Amino acid sequence: MEDAKIGFIGLGNMGHPMAKNLEKAGFPLSVYNRTTEKANDFKEKSTVYTKVTELVKNSDVIFTMLTNDTAVRQVYEEILSEDIHGKLFVDMSTISPQATNDISSAVKIKEAGFIDAPVAGSTKPAADGTLIIMAGGDEKDLNLAQPYLQKLGKIRHLGENGKGIAAKLSVNYFLSTLYQGLAETVLFSDKLGIDRKDMLDIINESASGSGATKVKTPLLINDDYAPAFALDLMLKDILLAHNAGADYPLSKTLIETYQSAHDEGFGKDDVIGIINYLKK
Repeated sequence: MEDAKIGFIGLGNMGHPMAKNLEKAGFPLSVYNRTTEKANDFKEKSTVYTKVTELVKNSDVIFTMLTNDTAVRQVYEEILSEDIHGKLFVDMSTISPQATNDISSAVKIKEAGFIDAPVAGSTKPAADGTLIIMAGGDEKDLNLAQPYLQKLGKIRHLGENGKGIAAKLSVNYFLSTLYQGLAETVLFSDKLGIDRKDMLDIINESASGSGATKVKTPLLINDDYAPAFALDLMLKDILLAHNAGADYPLSKTLIETYQSAHDEGFGKDDVIGIINYLKK
């Protein structure tokens, strides 16, 4: 779509920097957020709407980046009340496969396009435009969305609708095991008298190191767990994965640990803040 008008719904910790990257790229952008204050810094260069339906009417390609099934279903219920013929929707939220399938089917019935395109990466990659975008949908729709998605990160087309969210739940399942394992390892080395920075240097420079361990190292060293990706969001994704068929020995342990951490009040901390629950 040449000169397409872009809409972006959901300006949370991830959506805000992603929409900013589209604005910086010079695309004609409209934004909506339920809490209107989060849209204030878009007023100078973009259009801010206070109704989902008004944004949809005035946009050709609409991105949604929302918290969970309930939020996404509510927004698409409003969207589906409009004439959306010929428009393209790109949902970048992490939701259940069932919700993705329901929404994609409903959008297509109204003769619009739909891509599920959840992302791997937290707030810094979102700001840097280096997210990994896992896309499910028709190739023709992806080709239309590609100029905009390229400003947000690297795109992997995995097949039909539903494949993007399937990949996202899989990778986050793996991350949940990594973060709990890292937290337990750091606590174990603390108990044995190893300096935490030394231990994390060893982890990061050895075969056990990864982008996941490196990005959480400053939080563990500084004992500061301001959320780049909140523990509650990881709990949501573990439960989504379990409901989608991840029924393994580790999944039972992960659900128990992350759920207990939430119950003890650690849910708003960064996911690696699970170390504080495990310390108890």
